This record gives sequence, structure tokens and C-alpha cells, in this order.
Amino acid sequence: MKKQILAIDDSKAIRYLLQTVLGKNYQVVTVPDGYSAMYYLANRELPDIIIADPQLPDMEEWELISQLSTSGLYGEIPLIVLSGLNAAETEAKSLQYGAVKYFSKPFNPVDLVSFLETMAKNDSVKAQ
Repeated sequence: MKKQILAIDDSKAIRYLLQTVLGKNYQVVTVPDGYSAMYYLANRELPDIIIADPQLPDMEEWELISQLSTSGLYGEIPLIVLSGLNAAETEAKSLQYGAVKYFSKPFNPVDLVSFLETMAKNDSVKAQ
């Protein structure tokens, strides 16, 4: 069975890109905002990986990332940040919240796929 990725981004284009690029090797579920993500997490099987944008229309910046990283239920799920924010801020906040990797938008999907393949080979994820 394919590993499941929950991708959270308000951009329809990014969600489509993630679905297309990752869909061959993963079961990809996409949602457009933080509340949809929390609803999904509360009512479905937990994903193996979460990819999230820290800027969502229904939450403060980094609010969802903070909630996920400090949660007893979701805190152990590897988190990858896709951010259009300042690269230095993205790096600092990603480290602060324990993200396993961050990518600044625009990002190269090949780099994301390569990182996921490396994660799968190691099957143990360490913070960057």
C-alpha cells in the first residue's frame, strides 16, 4: 500500500502539482486550508507525511505548523514546509517547529521527490 501524504496549500495550482508529481508513488490528499486539514486529520487515518504552507487563508502565519508540531497526535508525523515567505524566516521557523525539510516557493518538484525518496530509503527522518 502506498504511503499517504496530506498536502495543505491554498494554491490550487500547487495542490494540483503535488497531486500530479507525487501521485505515482504516494496516495496524495490535498486540502486548501487549515480547518480542512484539521478536519481531515481528526476524521481519517493519519497520513505518513504532511506537506504544508505556513500561510493559509483561515489561520495566522505558522499557526497550523505550530499546532501540528506541538500536537501529541500529529507531532510525530514528518512535516515538510512549502513557503513563499522570506527564506531566512522560513528556515528559522521550520527548524523551530521541527520540520524535516523546507522548500521556498517557487520550488523544484524534482527536489521534493528526491527528498521523499531519501526519506523512504532511510525510513527514519531527522531534522535538517
